[in-house]
Amino acid sequence: MPVLPGAEPYRHTGGEVGVLLCHGFTGSPQSLRPWAEHHAAHGLTVSLPLLPGHGTRWEDMQVTGWQDWYAEVDRELRLLAEHCSRVFVAGLSMGGALALRLAARHGERVSGLVLVNPANKVHGLSAYALPVARHLVRTTKGIASDIAKQGAAELGYDRVPLHAAHSLRRFLRRLDGELPQVTQPLLLLRSRIDHVVPAADSARVLSRVSSTDVTEIGLEHSYHVATLDVDADRIFEESLGFIGRLAPSVGKEGTAAVG
Repeated sequence: MPVLPGAEPYRHTGGEVGVLLCHGFTGSPQSLRPWAEHHAAHGLTVSLPLLPGHGTRWEDMQVTGWQDWYAEVDRELRLLAEHCSRVFVAGLSMGGALALRLAARHGERVSGLVLVNPANKVHGLSAYALPVARHLVRTTKGIASDIAKQGAAELGYDRVPLHAAHSLRRFLRRLDGELPQVTQPLLLLRSRIDHVVPAADSARVLSRVSSTDVTEIGLEHSYHVATLDVDADRIFEESLGFIGRLAPSVGKEGTAAVG
């Protein structure tokens, strides 16, 4: 199936500091594209991949699982590490969970993490029914476009494939056990009102990681997809400042072609 207009992956060749951006469950690179372009404009090398099964139609996601999504970001991290002296990983929602697993498994290859409303658990009584329900019902209502800003919209599926949701639940349970292996500097930005991922998920992440350089910032005016919401500019600037503190060469190099 062709990729939906606007859901295409994004890459930019910049300086020696790289950033890998990971989008969320049933979403697409569109939700992080302004963030990626902001960092590219400041001289960073940027990779924003399209996760398998995303950005086309929900039926394509039904036959993918967390191993496919993680393999894609793992591959992109390895490619960035071949060309960059420092690599940071950022993510929204499930993308934040993928970023945490990359940090846990790759150690020093990841220089720091930026998480926006990271997911840690599939909540509600329905989550416990997923192992059986996914064989009886194909989808449930979508979770895309939880945004406060008028006129803003996320390009994501209007249905959640239950096979994929079951795989996500398994992934998050596995990841929770790996969080103590995360030692990198961490910036976490959390929306005060989020209709998709509760504040308890961010609190759980912060309580489980072993990072000592940790900053948490509250986003007062945005919902779940904060990267397209009222606080988007703050996310971009805070993350750039975080990266610049750890990699002082950021912003001092010229940019190259966009791909």
